[in-house]
Amino acid sequence: MYQRILVATDGSTLSKKAVGSAIAMAKLCGAELVALKVVPRYPQSYFEGGLALPASDIAKVEKQWAEHGQAIVDAIAKSTAAKGLTVKAVTAKSDLVSEAIISTAKKHKCDLIVMASHGRKGVKRLLLGSETQQVLTHSHVPVLVLR
Repeated sequence: MYQRILVATDGSTLSKKAVGSAIAMAKLCGAELVALKVVPRYPQSYFEGGLALPASDIAKVEKQWAEHGQAIVDAIAKSTAAKGLTVKAVTAKSDLVSEAIISTAKKHKCDLIVMASHGRKGVKRLLLGSETQQVLTHSHVPVLVLR
C-alpha cells in the first residue's frame, strides 16, 4: 500500500503516540519510515521572542537544538531498526514547520505523512496557528492525523 512513510515528531507525548502508529503502519505495509524533527532557528528579534545575543551564542543555541532534534529521530531509528524496519532519521532547520514537513516528504518521495494534532481550539489556534492544518491544506500526498 505505502512504500515510504514520513512521521513528523516534536518529541511530545502526543507525537510519540503518532510515531508508534507510524511504525506499526510501516511494519504492516512493509514500508520504509522517514522520521523527521523540524528544528527552529533562533528568533532574531525581541518581537519574535528572542533575546539579543552575540552571533556565537546564537550558533551555540542552534547547535544544541539541532543535536537534541537529531537525538530524537536517532532514538526513533534505533527502536524501529530493532523491529526490522528501514528508517531514515532526518532533521530540517526551518521556522516554517509545515513547509519543512511537506518538502521533506517530497525530497524523500514519501507517499504518506503521519503526524499528531495538538488539538488547539478557539483563540489559541488562531494565535498559535496549526502546523497540522497547513500540512493538510498544502500537501500533495495523503496525511494521517492522530490525536
